Amino acid sequence: MTPAQQLALLRDVSRSFYLSIRLLPPGLREPVAVAYLLARASDTIADTSALPAGQRLTDLELLVRAIEGDAAARSGIAALAARPPAPGVDAGEQRLLHTLPQCLAWLDGLQPDDRADVHTVLRKITEGQALDLRHFGTDGQLRSLATAPELDTYTYLVAGCVGEFWTALCLRHLPDFATLPRDEMLALGRNYGMGLQLVNILRDAREDIAAGRSYLPQDEIDAATLEQVHRHWRNEAARRLEGGMAYALAVNSRRVRAASALPALLGARTLALMAQYDPLRQRVKVPRSEVRALLLRLVLGLAGRASLQAAFRSAGRVAGDGTIAP
Repeated sequence: MTPAQQLALLRDVSRSFYLSIRLLPPGLREPVAVAYLLARASDTIADTSALPAGQRLTDLELLVRAIEGDAAARSGIAALAARPPAPGVDAGEQRLLHTLPQCLAWLDGLQPDDRADVHTVLRKITEGQALDLRHFGTDGQLRSLATAPELDTYTYLVAGCVGEFWTALCLRHLPDFATLPRDEMLALGRNYGMGLQLVNILRDAREDIAAGRSYLPQDEIDAATLEQVHRHWRNEAARRLEGGMAYALAVNSRRVRAASALPALLGARTLALMAQYDPLRQRVKVPRSEVRALLLRLVLGLAGRASLQAAFRSAGRVAGDGTIAP
């Protein structure tokens, strides 16, 4: 798989993270890109609702073994990649599944330390995806996560570990990565990833509930209302995105700083839209025109710290009470 083919595949399956990956220097771009593609493939497998949950768990476990280098599992993945398209899987995701053998070969070609980090992060992500499948099932019965610690565990497994992975790679590839100590950057990266996943959960809450799953803690809903709980977690997500911007502002490389900041800018804008348009009643999505405007602002400001702080404040601005504004 050439870098150009890999970037084209990324563009097909990710609107926002693709933009961040393109900003990275090549040495960082390769392991981040292959980890993202394999994580997105595992997510597609886990989310293919046309297949029974048991089949999806089996396919997910097959992919985990293939990632770890099991030869028999690699043969099984080749067969999975050759399957006819499943209902509900879009064209980009289907192309990704068809190219899984090439993605695994690209994983094998990474430097040993990078490959070990990819294995580690994918182990955690697929653990979170399997937890999701086992907890919610497919019988249409509405189920919720029980408590805030369960939500934290889930968001760590599927996204917080990605912040740690990104940080570990940057620390190894960039000698002068950040102005903050390693442990602080790892903690900020972990919470940043969890905050971004919270944004996804809050944005998709209406569709998830219709599908029989709710990630918002049931004990909190029992003590208040769904709307109040949703508002509380929007503010928690905003707090974590503030930490994400602190992470980005500590990065010394302008390119990596821009790549690190972009998800926080898009997340803050998504939260601002949720505060204006009830996401429990309608779909909330940042328009492409606003994404382009954010990118232009990054370019014109050369990812300077002051310009990023101003962009973050602007992205999070809310008409009305301003409760979500970072």
